[in-house]
Amino acid sequence: MKNVFNQNDAAEFISRIEKLTPETKPTWGKMSVEKMLAHCNVTYEMAYESKHQKPTGFKKLMLKLFVKNIVVNEKTYKKNSPTAPEFIIADSRKFEIEKKRLIDYINKTQQLGGNYFEGKESLSFGVLNQQEWNNMFCKHLDHHLSQFGV
Repeated sequence: MKNVFNQNDAAEFISRIEKLTPETKPTWGKMSVEKMLAHCNVTYEMAYESKHQKPTGFKKLMLKLFVKNIVVNEKTYKKNSPTAPEFIIADSRKFEIEKKRLIDYINKTQQLGGNYFEGKESLSFGVLNQQEWNNMFCKHLDHHLSQFGV
């Protein structure tokens, strides 16, 4: 597993993102490249911004019991895995804006480092350690960059 807090690994993710163009097509799935970038940005929005609602009640319990381990372990995601409604990008997006946002989020995450994330609360899963945060960030990025052949 790559380490998003490591400068070289973060640079590798950014290099892969830089290979994308507005014309890049997925090898599976239905998302366009700009929607995929926006979709990847949601993970970081949830970590850094207050634009998404924290789940409560039954939904919170289901996320912790059934989804958390899938997201934070080191096992790669299967192709065409279902996604949470918060991650579905229904509106149109601009490729260059979403690409820049994602690169900026990756750089910010790497610069803050693993210690910043140790014991930080995830919007969906509660308190995570830095390895769980790393797995969540890296798996998601790798899954979708692979989806688009980079």
